[in-house]
Amino acid sequence: MATVDECRQALHDLAARLDRNAEAQGKLDLDRSLACRVTDLETAFHGRLVGGRLVDIADGDDPRAKIALIAASDDLIKLIRGELDVTRAIATRQIAIKANPFDLLKLRKLL
Repeated sequence: MATVDECRQALHDLAARLDRNAEAQGKLDLDRSLACRVTDLETAFHGRLVGGRLVDIADGDDPRAKIALIAASDDLIKLIRGELDVTRAIATRQIAIKANPFDLLKLRKLL
């Protein structure tokens, strides 16, 4: 099981990768609050997706987030590192993403 600090660092690594991708690919029209709930650690993080970037990452849940990613700590780390295919992980219920269908389509461009 990964630690809270490892999960936090993984989210910051994801934010850095999205920054690099946003510069190369251009802006993505998506401005949504995001919650990342880590089930086995009973913790959460929140932030904001803006223009293809992940910003304002902080500890704690945002129950009103428009997009919620729910995963165990090890699955979260693997997903962010690219070791876990997001489509397969959703299909096998290793992770769950709660968002409206239009946001899900836009999220696919980020992954």
